[in-house]
Amino acid sequence: MPDLIDIYHGSDHIIEQPVFGEGKSYNDYGRGFYCTEHAELAKEWACSDDSDGYANHYQLDPSGLSVLNLNAPEYNILNWLAILLENRKFNVADGLPQRARAYLLENFLVDYKKYDIIIGYRANDSYFSYAGDFVNGTLSLSDLSEAMRLGKLGEQVVLKSKKAFEALTFMEAIKAPRQEYFAKYKSRDEEARTKYRQIASKPMAESEIYILDIIRNNWKNGQGL
Repeated sequence: MPDLIDIYHGSDHIIEQPVFGEGKSYNDYGRGFYCTEHAELAKEWACSDDSDGYANHYQLDPSGLSVLNLNAPEYNILNWLAILLENRKFNVADGLPQRARAYLLENFLVDYKKYDIIIGYRANDSYFSYAGDFVNGTLSLSDLSEAMRLGKLGEQVVLKSKKAFEALTFMEAIKAPRQEYFAKYKSRDEEARTKYRQIASKPMAESEIYILDIIRNNWKNGQGL
């Protein structure tokens, strides 16, 4: 990471001083301060409830901070999914989905809680369907990877530790009018849903790898991926 990075948090109000320890515990990576490196995306998130909002702009000094980048070569999509399964609230049906959840948590969960900052995909809204269908056994591993690579704009930077919060400097609050950015938010969401429907409608192929194959072959982290 560079000496200083600009990050943005979309909200319906101005947040000059984010408070460590606040926030929902069942977000993608647990409790933390969720940001993006893209101001325009933060504006869309700020207006997701069809109300005016702000892209709160900060500069982050990453020196001395430990960073878990889940998109780095040493990690794979199943590491991200295991973290998601540990934190997000959603119904997992009996049978294969429950078995898949337990297997992924046992074999692919990384020690993410020790890091100051996490960089990874954002699973809110349409993207959450991809993870659910993979665990249910109806989406292949390659289709899951393709779906989550729909664009870097789906990445988020999450501040997890008090040390990371202290490295944050508020710069400004950029207005995000709902007349413009709610429409953009809805358009991006619909585009993701359309691509998802295209991927999900593909017939299951014997050459593809599904969660049941991963369990049957006893794949471990770093093997075969």
